[in-house]
Amino acid sequence: MTEHKCSFCGEKENEARVLVGDECGNVYICESCWEKVGMMLNHPEIKGKAEKSEEKMRQPDWSRLSPEKIKQYLDQHIIGQERAKKILSVAVYNHYKMLSYEAEHKDEKEKITIEKSNILMLGPTGVGKTALIKALANILKVPFAISDATTLTENGYVGADPESCIQHLLQAADGDVARAETGIVYIDEIDKLACKGEENMSITRDVSGEGVQQALLKIIEGTQVDVVESGVRRHPNANTIPVDTSRILFIVGGAFVGIDNIIRKRVKSQKVNKRPLGFCLSQETQEKEKCLSFNEIIDKTVAEDLRKYGIIPEMLGRLPVIAPLHELKAGELCRILTEPKNALVKQYQEIFRFDNVNLRFSEGALQTIANKAIQNGTGARGLRSIIENVLLEKMYTIKRNAKGQEMLITKRDIDKAFAEGEQQNLQQTKLAG
Repeated sequence: MTEHKCSFCGEKENEARVLVGDECGNVYICESCWEKVGMMLNHPEIKGKAEKSEEKMRQPDWSRLSPEKIKQYLDQHIIGQERAKKILSVAVYNHYKMLSYEAEHKDEKEKITIEKSNILMLGPTGVGKTALIKALANILKVPFAISDATTLTENGYVGADPESCIQHLLQAADGDVARAETGIVYIDEIDKLACKGEENMSITRDVSGEGVQQALLKIIEGTQVDVVESGVRRHPNANTIPVDTSRILFIVGGAFVGIDNIIRKRVKSQKVNKRPLGFCLSQETQEKEKCLSFNEIIDKTVAEDLRKYGIIPEMLGRLPVIAPLHELKAGELCRILTEPKNALVKQYQEIFRFDNVNLRFSEGALQTIANKAIQNGTGARGLRSIIENVLLEKMYTIKRNAKGQEMLITKRDIDKAFAEGEQQNLQQTKLAG
């Protein structure tokens, strides 16, 4: 019978009080050596190196990325918005270069402080603001959390505290503070916090909007936020977890309805001021200015336009990157229906394939769906509800009528579904009257 001994000090099995071996019986350690290893691991220098190594392993490898690679990934998931995708790709790449620089020069006293560039996105509803941020978080492999600005209130009032957006991010990081501190927070509907004023074309909720903007300033710029544990309301005795927001990328977004009128007014006044004294704009020039499309005018957005809309200057100073998004045209909506990896048409084809039905849409049907979404003013967000409405009866009877068949959806099917819907609405209106 083989006599085992400690692989470190050589103490034999009959001499040691405790001798522990691995499953294969190749390595053994005695109690004395086990204590020594424990003391070594707790040594400040060794412990510090282990913690740094662990932190490095937790951080994604951002060196594999570039602005071009980020945009290529976004192109697979988002149709159109070329300029916005470039702005976002450069901004997030620079942000994570800043994080890498901070990590590499952590212990240097005279390092350069690189300030983070948070982002403000503006554009109509349903043009892909949230989808863009989700795709960014996915390629960066960082935690991501969405908060709605309309649910936030000043500290001390009924509603969600501004700090709740950090709590959501910590939950998305499974409680890992280090991961949360490299994540992305997206605050939607920021335009609903706009302060009322002469220039502001929005219908804002109440006077606390400016107070919430003020409360968000420190969090967005970078501070330590004491986050209460999940599911616990904030109170003086609540257990909190400190989270440093100085490394978190904040992106805020909103529709900013009516901001194009503010931009048009500014652009017009600038041209009038530049005009030589005694000269008037020609009728043709004036007509061209009036005919500028929303997409042409939204690209001219500057911080001053957002200030006139009602975003306070201090907030704009913390959101240096402005990414305008365009209205989607019918052709782009058709592409959204079919081209992205998780396109709606592909999703419904998989649903129908479950019942051995080959679902197809004609070009005319796709064009009609896109036009209906534009008429409804819902953008890409309204495409699913239109398809659901069109396919409702076919999905209801699929087991009985369509199993093993090919099903082609045409323009006629779309028009018929909407005609029936309008007729039902008229009948309901008559009954209600």
